[in-house]
Amino acid sequence: MTSSNAYNSSFYELVKCMEDVETYLAKASITSTPEHSAKTLSNIWNKANLASVYLANIPIKTEGLSNAAKFLNQASDYSYSLSMKAIEGKELTDEELKNIENLHSYAVNLRDTLDQLETEINEGTLGWDELDNKGNKAFAQQVSSDLTESFGNIESTFDDYTGLIYDGAFSEHMVSFERKGLTGEDIDEAKAMEIAKTFASDNPDGVVSKGLSENGNIPVYNFEVQIGENKKYIAISKKGGHLVYMNYYREIGENGKSPEEAVQIGKDFLNDKGYANMKETYYMEQGGNVVVNYAYSQDGVTVYSDLIKVKIALDNGEILGMESAGYLNCHEERQISKNLISKEEAKEKLNSHLEISSEKLAIIPTEYNTEILCWEFTGKSADRDFLVYINAENGKEEDILMIVNTPNGTLTT
Repeated sequence: MTSSNAYNSSFYELVKCMEDVETYLAKASITSTPEHSAKTLSNIWNKANLASVYLANIPIKTEGLSNAAKFLNQASDYSYSLSMKAIEGKELTDEELKNIENLHSYAVNLRDTLDQLETEINEGTLGWDELDNKGNKAFAQQVSSDLTESFGNIESTFDDYTGLIYDGAFSEHMVSFERKGLTGEDIDEAKAMEIAKTFASDNPDGVVSKGLSENGNIPVYNFEVQIGENKKYIAISKKGGHLVYMNYYREIGENGKSPEEAVQIGKDFLNDKGYANMKETYYMEQGGNVVVNYAYSQDGVTVYSDLIKVKIALDNGEILGMESAGYLNCHEERQISKNLISKEEAKEKLNSHLEISSEKLAIIPTEYNTEILCWEFTGKSADRDFLVYINAENGKEEDILMIVNTPNGTLTT
């Protein structure tokens, strides 16, 4: 399949998924029974996940679409969490229904913009191959001013969307154009195909190439494979042949594994794939799956920048998904300073009302693409759990996160 045909295929699938997301969100905003809410919200979760996959495969990389991708991921997570509540027979609150209405308005905005882009493609104004070769400059030159304005509207709209489900501590700051963890030489599609087959479950011969995408943060070869009635999506980096993304959605049977067992299965999987010293940080149960955030640990210091997410099925422990962009962007051996303030000195900087339950050293990323070595304190104040980060070299309070314990896992915000 040529790159142009691959882009067309991904784009039209994206449009269809977004139409479904918008429709299901509209229905969810007016449902009156938990049974119907559960079904509708589960459909949003599934379609938003698929839309994210297809969006990642088209060669338009603007901040607006990056925010749109974030919206899709968070809309998926939020609809999942509400569907679990509805499955238990609980009605949605007025605030939750209002959140769904807000999500619907964002979905309409994104769908309308994609519809305009579809018109540009059908009229021949925009050519994927030229865009892929020339990048976003070509995009700005080819599309109409109305469409460019619409993408600007996406950016401003989703900048206002703060998100409903958190994706792991500091996950929004894990982008590095140096791609420090992306090691090895460039590989061709045939070699990438061999690697993709190792992640293709019981159907390695069914792996199909969907083309090379070079305009993303990490250029990847895209593949898909039919597993039963569903498809698994796999992205292998052009440089070094690393697994950047894998996702597989299937019906999950009755739980045969506990979340704690799943966490260990994910850690063992990463170790087998060459990712040593990974430590679980946060997790979320999703429809019979557990999605675990693992961060690299160096000499007992948790490095939050080097993040890998793994999705494990709770029925049989199968690895269904993995995302390693944070790790591939940021991983390297750090020079960890020994000239630190003591744990006791750092504690003196904390609010006196914080009841400390644990402490450790951690390296956290910042919005300025830098890192800070901190003392991480876990504690409680006024019946709320917090993480407080004190600079381990100068004692400055760097960040505070609130821990949210849910029936499905632990989040921070």
